[in-house]
Amino acid sequence: MERTETGSTGAEGQHARPGTFTNRAMNTFSEADEEKQRGVRRMKLTATGMLLFVALVYVLAKWASHEGAGAWAGYVAAAAEAGMVGAMADWFAVTALFRHPLGLPIPHTAIIPTKKDQLGVSLGEFVGENFLSEDVVRQRLRAVGIGSRLGTWLADPEHADRVTAELSAALRGALTVLRDSDVQAVVGEAITRRADAQEIAPGIGKMLEKVVADGGHRRAVDLIVSRAHDWLVLHSDSVMDAVQGGAPGWTPRFVDKKVGERVYKELLRFCAEMRDMPSHPARGALDRFLSDFASDLQSDTDTRTRVERLKGEVLGRGEVKDLIDSAWSAVRSMIVSAAEDERSELRLRVRASLLSLGARMAVDPKVQAKVDGWLEGAAVYVVTTYRKEITSLITDTVAGWDAEHTTKKIEANIGRDLQFIRINGTVVGSLVGLLIYTVSRALGA
Repeated sequence: MERTETGSTGAEGQHARPGTFTNRAMNTFSEADEEKQRGVRRMKLTATGMLLFVALVYVLAKWASHEGAGAWAGYVAAAAEAGMVGAMADWFAVTALFRHPLGLPIPHTAIIPTKKDQLGVSLGEFVGENFLSEDVVRQRLRAVGIGSRLGTWLADPEHADRVTAELSAALRGALTVLRDSDVQAVVGEAITRRADAQEIAPGIGKMLEKVVADGGHRRAVDLIVSRAHDWLVLHSDSVMDAVQGGAPGWTPRFVDKKVGERVYKELLRFCAEMRDMPSHPARGALDRFLSDFASDLQSDTDTRTRVERLKGEVLGRGEVKDLIDSAWSAVRSMIVSAAEDERSELRLRVRASLLSLGARMAVDPKVQAKVDGWLEGAAVYVVTTYRKEITSLITDTVAGWDAEHTTKKIEANIGRDLQFIRINGTVVGSLVGLLIYTVSRALGA
């Protein structure tokens, strides 16, 4: 159970500064805090009891000295007197941390409730200067050896499986969150912008020139003429009908038929010869045409302009957008399926890459140094860039604490140890007083 104190304004009526937030955890008392506070009360009673004890000893020693008890009474009285002084001085010092001693508004007392915000600022500055500096961050990260440890961890197959599964889940989540229309628009715009920014004719010309020089186009020519020959064989009637249909109306029909048959046979013979003769003149003419066309694509202004115009017309067609959309949908579906399948090639390759990377990081100092350098650079960037925000988190948090409640909570956590200061002050004061009295008597004698 937690007890929340409300309406508290602190020892000096302080409220949290405007613009700060209240830390509820700091403004509540837990059962552990209550137990610590009870321990503080017990230690206070012990320290106060010692003060009363030395006071009683002092009174008795003085009485015994007046009654002629002997020199020992003076030694005891001096020790007890110094013990009282030490106990009272330490009581004042400890009490002044949390409140005004005896309720008197003595300057420089009730330090925690009255100086809470300043302490928060000082704490923030201390952390910023001593913990958030570039040298400290680099030194600490370098001492940890994250690259080596990460490599050893990642080289474990179970850990690699876990990372692979997490990456797959993240990939599926990202693809699920992304809207297809947004991705398609981005991809389409990127393709169009890249295509508009770069002239394609010279590149096509160089590629075509190399293809012709290497004879790579000849297989395509072989396929085309072979298919053309086969088509002519299967569609002889269609070819002759087309020739006859284009003849003038005044020519006799038997003449049209003879012409059609002749044209068909010549076409068939031409395709057969071109198919079977690598050195056919038509093939040479085609080679020269392609070579000239490749040269024009690279150097002829008119040809290049026409290609660019054709490129723009093609990119502007709806069919191209539909192709991009369908391509993204297919790729997305393929990636999601591969990410879900534990035995997919994608996940197996990712797992193998992680294991390989982990093995290298575990033994290769160069890889370790590179990884450590990346991590150090990232950490230093965050620390140096957001140091003010980090330290302001400390100062704003402290400023948001209720002064009175914060004082009680701090006292509950460290007050027990502080009471030992009072006890030690009593003991040490007594010993010092006894020493001073002894030295004084010795010198006086």
